[in-house]
Amino acid sequence: QLCPEEAEQYVAYLRSVGRLDEAAQVLARLVNDERFVSRQGKSNYQLWQELCELLSQHPDRVRSLDAGGIIRGGLTRFTDQRGRLWGALADCYVRCGHLEKARDVYEEAVQTVMTVRDFTQVFDSYARFEESVIAALLDTQAQLGRGQDEEVELELRLARFERLMARRPLLLNSVLLRQNPHNVHEWHKRTFTEAVRTVDPQRATGRPHELWVAFARFYEDNGQLDDARSILSRATRVRFRRVEDLAAVWCEFGELELRHQRHQEALRVLRKATALPAKRAEYFDSSEPVQNRLYKSLKVWSMLADLEESLGTFQVGTGTPGHTWGHLGTPGHTWGQLGTPGDIGAYERGIALFRWPHVGDLWLTYLSKFVARYGGRKLERARDLFEQALDGCPPQHAKTIYLLYARLEEQFGLARRAMAVYERGTRAVPPAQQSDMFHIYIRRAAELFGVTHTRPIYQRAIEVLGDDAARELCLRFADMECKLGEVDRARAIYTYCSQICDPRITGSFWQTWKEFEIRHGNEDTIREMLRIKRSVQATYNTQVNFMASQMLKVSGSATGT
Repeated sequence: QLCPEEAEQYVAYLRSVGRLDEAAQVLARLVNDERFVSRQGKSNYQLWQELCELLSQHPDRVRSLDAGGIIRGGLTRFTDQRGRLWGALADCYVRCGHLEKARDVYEEAVQTVMTVRDFTQVFDSYARFEESVIAALLDTQAQLGRGQDEEVELELRLARFERLMARRPLLLNSVLLRQNPHNVHEWHKRTFTEAVRTVDPQRATGRPHELWVAFARFYEDNGQLDDARSILSRATRVRFRRVEDLAAVWCEFGELELRHQRHQEALRVLRKATALPAKRAEYFDSSEPVQNRLYKSLKVWSMLADLEESLGTFQVGTGTPGHTWGHLGTPGHTWGQLGTPGDIGAYERGIALFRWPHVGDLWLTYLSKFVARYGGRKLERARDLFEQALDGCPPQHAKTIYLLYARLEEQFGLARRAMAVYERGTRAVPPAQQSDMFHIYIRRAAELFGVTHTRPIYQRAIEVLGDDAARELCLRFADMECKLGEVDRARAIYTYCSQICDPRITGSFWQTWKEFEIRHGNEDTIREMLRIKRSVQATYNTQVNFMASQMLKVSGSATGT
């Protein structure tokens, strides 16, 4: 009391002279004193561990403290050391000779620990405890002889130990389920009835529908088909988190009937699954239950389509496409089911069901097959189809359709209309595809009308395209004019293009212009080219200096604040 900071030395002295009860009282006082600071650098937990070790190893000599109560208090205080504390509590009862109480402690521990590490510590201690009890019985019987009562007790101990070892996987499974009671994978190792009652599909980890499927197959394997159907019927009403889970349950329901040669019943089940709900919802609308979104599941529709086709009842699907196949997930699947590939009407029915961009593949296939079949015999109809396809077509999908349209006009229509289609295409496609579209436009115009007809196309392309693409077209334009002998036109193009060519970056352009002037110009034209080059260089230098000063100004103001 006079020197509380030396309490640890006092505890060591008491332990050395065998006054363990008094040492335990001092340690308990230190553990409960939040203001105590160990001079040996021990934490509160280390002092607590020292106290528990003293109580568990010398329960017969520490009488003034409730060892069981203190250690149990530590279970709630030091939750990360529960495995060790449970072992200490059981060891306390073992040393006192209360073996049944020790066994009760071990049983309570393996039923309540929350981590695999704690479970491993407790279970290993439990197993060693049972082995030591069996070994002690064998030693006693070896010394005193073996009677009938001793035989029964030994058999009981051995049976307990074997049962403990057999229970280990189930006990470990219980630990994992206490951590996450919605772990589908671990519930597969337990009873299905308890699993489907406990697991919340909205919070489950894994695929919760597998529990219901495995439950139904358990009954199926035992010949109880009515019970299996009842389980799957219940599963179809479960509020799963994902449509895929409910779709898998319905498909399993259909496969159950197919495995037992009940084809019409399987067809009825799948048609019921794909029936339109009272309230329709989008496939990915998570605010609606999965039952209202199942009718858009491609998995269920695919199985129904395969089953109807194999049973020869496929006309049911093709007869009313707006009611059935229109709810499938992909247009490619739809037109594959609506009719044979040669059936033009099938494409028209499929196109009527979808919008852009999903209908893009259908339109391309339809237009290609229509032109291949009818050629120029139904030219006006083909033009009308192309115009329908382009109506509302997103820019990123327009290029291919415009090229098909233009080729139709070239082969069966008028070249003038083909040029108009190319012109529309250059305006409709996104900027990233404009350069390719202009190149095709220029090439076709040159082949159909001659190179002179490409001049307005070049001029418009240079105005519309970005600097890099415009620079490339300027060089091609100038080269074309040079080949036609129009030197002044070529020089004017070079002069125009020079305004977007920084000499520090686009040296190839200036070298090309220089070679042109050497071949076709004179001293004055070369001098003019060099003057333009210096002027452009000065312009870019001014822009760079201005941008640098602005950046310095902004960074300086930011530093100042």
